[in-house]
Amino acid sequence: MFSSPLNCLVVHQTRKNNMSNSDEELRRRKYEALEAKSLRRIIAAYFNYPEAAEDDVKRYERSFRRLPVAHKVPFIYAMLAHLPLKYQKLRRCIDKNTFFIFEMLKAFEPPVDMSQEDENCEHLEDGSCGHFHSGDKDPCACESASVSGRPHSTKSGEVCETHKDTSDNITDVKDPKSLDTATDISSTPPEPELEPECVPRVDVDKVRWVIRNFIRDWATEGQKERDECFGPILEELKRNFPDRSKESPPTCLVPGAGLGRLALEISCLGFISQGNEFSYYMMICSSFILNQCEVVGEWSIHPWIHSNCNSLSDADQLRPVSIPDIHPASAGITEGFSMCGGDFVEVYGDPTQVGSWDSVVTCFFLDTAHNIVEYIKIISKILKDGGVWINLGPLLYHFADMYEQDEMSVELSLEDVKKVAFNYGFQLEVEKTIETTYSTNPRAMMQKRYFSAFWTMRKKPLATSIQESMDE
Repeated sequence: MFSSPLNCLVVHQTRKNNMSNSDEELRRRKYEALEAKSLRRIIAAYFNYPEAAEDDVKRYERSFRRLPVAHKVPFIYAMLAHLPLKYQKLRRCIDKNTFFIFEMLKAFEPPVDMSQEDENCEHLEDGSCGHFHSGDKDPCACESASVSGRPHSTKSGEVCETHKDTSDNITDVKDPKSLDTATDISSTPPEPELEPECVPRVDVDKVRWVIRNFIRDWATEGQKERDECFGPILEELKRNFPDRSKESPPTCLVPGAGLGRLALEISCLGFISQGNEFSYYMMICSSFILNQCEVVGEWSIHPWIHSNCNSLSDADQLRPVSIPDIHPASAGITEGFSMCGGDFVEVYGDPTQVGSWDSVVTCFFLDTAHNIVEYIKIISKILKDGGVWINLGPLLYHFADMYEQDEMSVELSLEDVKKVAFNYGFQLEVEKTIETTYSTNPRAMMQKRYFSAFWTMRKKPLATSIQESMDE
């Protein structure tokens, strides 16, 4: 549960069915075992962060030592003599990130019994499990608060290379603020309460991606990006709900809430806001920021250290960023703010959600769907008649390049997306294109920008009854 000081409620959702008690108990046990296995893998990826980062630094050092003799003449070598010192600074930055990650893991309360084995799975002839096992895309997990960020949701079936040389890893810190000192601040990190396992590189890359997302949601450095993305959404909410009453606040659902900042900002406007997130990578971090941080700038991390590409200077690459830029518990949220963990389709496709929400906000979310038509249908169903849907984002379909896995991926043009929305009872009120970034290093030489579709649509009266007749 997300707990004090913010007391951010985590919603528990269950699916209704007609199975017998024994069948339901078996289903529950299988699901919990699968979820525990998935969560163990994600936690293992976080614990593997310092080891994988140290391997990268060693690779940089090996490349530097391989400079040909012709490039080691004194006047050239002197210009590059700072690089070994940079690698040591990188290690200290890794230490600080590791300290932060381990503090998050200490505070995380798993929603399932992590000692469960996946003993209920029925295995196939080739020894593989017929059930869904994924380190990122979990089944609906509503006891706790997917990756709805920009990287494609790569399945983790690739071969894993075990890290062999770990004798000189620098993985934890006694004083996380001593970045620029020459003192050795390394120590051995606490051992995870998990069986040692090989962690695929793709899993560690997701950890690094989440660290960068802290800047977008919870750092002063991300304010420009938040202004670009969140600003128009918040203005539209204020325009459409000018008379927000404390006695009866309007409701707003934010699917793909990520680290929770947009959902919190909407709550601060006077809405009963609920963020929905699918990825434990994100949920572990959002829970920590929302519930455990006590002061502004409590933590310092180094989000840009894992790539040497497109850096203007070493100082830019190594710079620390303080988080959070606001104290969530003191931000002025509206009572009822919550985060719900689980797959959007599973949770909000439930009949109990029909006509429950005054507004739905989707920010960089629609293209995370296997089937975008289903997303639009559910958004229409859960909105009240006259309810508002505000959207911002591109159509970078996350499963578009899953050739080997043969993932379902319905990839529509923007024109077709709007046609589907009109079919499900929406009418367009506001539409424009907004140029935005997503978790971009503002000082990098390469800036990836999206020309994002922005709209406000309203659900026509009687659209729900029309939908029900169509479903029949």
